[in-house]
Amino acid sequence: MKLHEHQAKTIFADAGIPVPESRLATSVEEVLDAVDEIGYPAAIKAQVHVGGRGKAGGIKIATDRDEAEQYAEEILGMDLKGYTVETVLVEAGVDFVDELYVGVTMDRGEGKPVLMVSTEGGVDIETVAEETPDAIAREHVDPAFGLHPYQARKVVYEAGVDADVALDVASILSTLYDLYEDSDASEIEVNPVMITSDRDVTAADAVMNIDEDALFRQPDLADLAEESYEDDLERKAGEYGFDYVRLSGNVGIIGNGAGLVMTTLDLVDYYGGKPANFLDIGGGAKAERVTQALDMVFSDPNVDSVVFNIFGGITRGDEVAKGINEALEGFDEIPKKVVVRLAGTNAEEGMEILNTDLVEVEATLEAAVQRAVKNAEEVTQ
Repeated sequence: MKLHEHQAKTIFADAGIPVPESRLATSVEEVLDAVDEIGYPAAIKAQVHVGGRGKAGGIKIATDRDEAEQYAEEILGMDLKGYTVETVLVEAGVDFVDELYVGVTMDRGEGKPVLMVSTEGGVDIETVAEETPDAIAREHVDPAFGLHPYQARKVVYEAGVDADVALDVASILSTLYDLYEDSDASEIEVNPVMITSDRDVTAADAVMNIDEDALFRQPDLADLAEESYEDDLERKAGEYGFDYVRLSGNVGIIGNGAGLVMTTLDLVDYYGGKPANFLDIGGGAKAERVTQALDMVFSDPNVDSVVFNIFGGITRGDEVAKGINEALEGFDEIPKKVVVRLAGTNAEEGMEILNTDLVEVEATLEAAVQRAVKNAEEVTQ
């Protein structure tokens, strides 16, 4: 479960991490009232769960009231990578001289949480990790003993953070780790931590993702769940009981099993396409669940084609095929081409049952993915 920036910053501030003064706004009038209280310069920041908001026009710095009004009109209601901006965070501008990255996540290879610090803040940390991995200092934490204070100091100094602010940065990192543990977070980061000309440190951004399986013991965070949904598609996924993650590509993916879906995502990427989502409909593929899955994928404006990867185990392939036919026949119009691959029990019978007037059928997953990628390319040409 992803928290919005303003939600995460409220949690950070309550824990003692310095954050800029801010107000939430849902209208141009509320934005103007907020900047009148906060002063200039002020950042107007779209509150949606997408990366690269600044580059996409979702973050603007207003230096006067006219600019604040203009930017509020531009950002509120804008389509930001497929999401409609309904709320903005109006935040006091920070006069900074340096930017850092600090974060905590799980290193699955080591089976331990890892602290990460870099002096290359304010940019995509994944790009830094890929292009200049040595620019990120790391320190693993044994969960049996927790974080020792010296570890936070050690990783900050190894990253090359200036000595006069190193202890303050280490303090932020220690607090982030405490929040990571106490909140059952899967990831928590500040990018950037800004260093001001007065050598103060402040969290100018905030990312906090919570393990959904642990929400039963995080009632306060669970109350934020509905508010933190990215959009109607995530709400639908929650209602339908699907495991769903929206991505930035245009090839919709539906499967019954996380492994099958992940394999399909990898193949879409391998064959030159861009996955639009991760959608696992779980056990069985009855008409109702297939209809719900297709409704979700068809509702995503980024999707140009769809690939169905279904393995018939307990649910036989012929029953799956009947469910797909029934689901597709329920649509007045099929807005995107659908490619189906069936495998497992009674897969051959299922392939024969599929209505080829409604779907394209491929015998192998590789062929199905290549067909779906080609279909998407034809739409965008």
